[in-house]
Amino acid sequence: MPSSTSSSEPPKGIVKREGALPAGLRLTASDRPGQAQPVPTRDIPKQPWGQIMIAVVLALVLGVVALEANAKRLWLRAGDLDNSEVAWIKERARSEAAGVAIVGDSRILFDTDLDRFEALTGMRPVQLAIHGTSALTLLEDVASNEAFRGVLIVGLSDTMFFQPFDGYGEYVRRRHDFMSPSGQISAEIDHIIQRRFAFLDSNHRMSVVAHRLDPDFRAGVEGPKHDIWKVQEVGEHRQTWLWPRVEYDPAVRARSRWAWKGFKEKYPYTPQLIAKGHARAKAAVSKIRARGGEVVFVRPPSAIQLRVNEEAQVPKAKGWDALLRNTHSVGVHADDLPQAQNLILPEFSHLNRKCATVFTDAYVRRLTELTPRLKLRGKAPAALQAADCNPAVKRS
Repeated sequence: MPSSTSSSEPPKGIVKREGALPAGLRLTASDRPGQAQPVPTRDIPKQPWGQIMIAVVLALVLGVVALEANAKRLWLRAGDLDNSEVAWIKERARSEAAGVAIVGDSRILFDTDLDRFEALTGMRPVQLAIHGTSALTLLEDVASNEAFRGVLIVGLSDTMFFQPFDGYGEYVRRRHDFMSPSGQISAEIDHIIQRRFAFLDSNHRMSVVAHRLDPDFRAGVEGPKHDIWKVQEVGEHRQTWLWPRVEYDPAVRARSRWAWKGFKEKYPYTPQLIAKGHARAKAAVSKIRARGGEVVFVRPPSAIQLRVNEEAQVPKAKGWDALLRNTHSVGVHADDLPQAQNLILPEFSHLNRKCATVFTDAYVRRLTELTPRLKLRGKAPAALQAADCNPAVKRS
C-alpha cells in the first residue's frame, strides 16, 4: 500500500531500471524530473577484474625490472642515498653528543672512511661536511652549538675556506625550515626505497635528466652543462665516496674534470679577504675550546692540475700555515704525509674509494700523535700505504 508521505511508484517519466537505457548510458538528474539526486549513477560493466589486476602487477614488475636494469647500466646501485638537507640536520643533532665530528667541503667528505677511523680509534665521527661549502661556515656553526664539546676535525681546501661566499651554507642557517614532520617522513621513505632500488638516484630522475638535455641556455650564461653532475655515492650516516664511474668511465671522468674549471676562480683573494677568514676562524676555535672542545685541521690532497691554481690564489704560507698559527692549532697537511703521496685522484679533486681509506689511515694516525684527545687503539689494524690502493706504487 502506498505511503501517505511518499509514493512507492516512481514519478512519471522515471524508469525503474537503468536497463531501460542503452547499456553503459548513465542516468542523471535530468532523467529524474521532480527528484533531487545530483549524483549520477550508471551500471558497472562486468570485467575480468582478476586478470586486469594480474596484468597491472605484471606491468609494474616489468617496469621496475627495466628501470633497475637501466640503473645498473648507468653504474647506479641500491643503497646510494640522497645527501639531503634532512640527512645533514639529523647528523648535526647526533654530533651534540659525539666525541668526534668532521666539517669541511667535499674533499674531507669524500676522503674520510668512517669505518677506518673507528677501527683505528674506537670512535666513529659524525660527518657534517657539505660539498661546495666553506669549512669556515661549518666551523662557525659548530661553534654556535653549545652542546658540542668533542674534537672537531676541520677539513679544507684553501680557496674554498677563504672564498667570499659559503656555497650551501644557507641551508645550514635555515636548517629549521627542513625540520617539518612531512619533510622528515618524506626523507625517511625516500631512503627506505633507495636502499632497495637503484633507479631512484636523485641525479638521474627524469626532471634532472631532461633539464640537462639543453646544451646551454644562451651565450654567456652558464646552463646545466656547467653544473657538477653526479660524482658521489652516499651511504648510511652520510658516509660518502667518489662515484666509481668517475674513476672508470673516461667520458664521465673527463666531464668531471672539466666541470672544476681548474679551480680558476673569477674573484680575487685579497689580503683583506684572507685576513677576515683568519679572524673568523680564530673566534670560532676559541669559542669551542672555551667550553672544553678541541679543533684540529686536515688538508686533503689535490692533483697538480688544481693545486697550481689553488696555490696561486691562496699560497700555503698565507692560508694553511697562517691558519694553524693564528688559531694555535695542530693540523695534518697531505704534503707532509709520506703515505698520502701517489694516491689516485681520478678527477683531480677527490680520492677514489680505496685511496680514501689509505688517506684516512694516514691522517688519523698522525692526529693521534698531535693531540691527546685522539688515541690509537691497541688492536688497531696495520698501517696502510699508497700501494694498497695504487697498483703503480711499489710496496715499501
